[in-house]
Amino acid sequence: MVKNIMMKDVPNGDRPRERLIREGASVLSNQELLAILLQSGTRNQSVMQLAGRLVSQFNGLEQLREASIEEMKQVKGVGAAKAVLLLAVFEIGRRMNQKAHDSRYAIRSPEDGADYVMEEMRTLKQEHFVALFLNTKNQVLHKCTIFVGSLNASIVHPREVFKEAVRQSAASIICFHNHPSGDPTPSKEDIDVTRRLASCGKMLGVDVLDHIVIGDRRFVSLKQKGLM
Repeated sequence: MVKNIMMKDVPNGDRPRERLIREGASVLSNQELLAILLQSGTRNQSVMQLAGRLVSQFNGLEQLREASIEEMKQVKGVGAAKAVLLLAVFEIGRRMNQKAHDSRYAIRSPEDGADYVMEEMRTLKQEHFVALFLNTKNQVLHKCTIFVGSLNASIVHPREVFKEAVRQSAASIICFHNHPSGDPTPSKEDIDVTRRLASCGKMLGVDVLDHIVIGDRRFVSLKQKGLM
């Protein structure tokens, strides 16, 4: 019978669980934290070795978080059950991070707006057009993905944006979309869409405060650039 190398088979002094209990989770390496989640290795590698291979294969937790089940399963020793567990843990972390922003978060600057959506939007593989609907105190009432796909003025229709603004009784909105390339430099289409939305907002009495293009840990505010 093939025996998987379990966490209990790791020498006492090296067990991540015992280190976590003694010293706290913050002192553990990414490899040790993954080993706690994975619980077991394979016949030929310990759970610590398996965790190390995952960290190495994906160059850290950032890329591992974005990996699919099939991509994780390409690492020998990671089956569907382990891959599903890791995806679930990463999703819980993402939701908790978003929840921290959601208690009537007030947006006072482009930096505030970018911070609100950056982690969610910067790794998306397609362009997403997202609107935040704000009250008179610039607090977030609602966030909505309006459109997924390449941006142009004929597809992102003001009707869809402002219909939601009326439904939420919003005083103003901030628009966002991501560039999957990681480069947030606005295109001509981005500028055209922004000006069209701002013009419609003036007629309807709902201010379009900004349109922020999200890249990879970078952003460009069209308001700051004088492009709206």
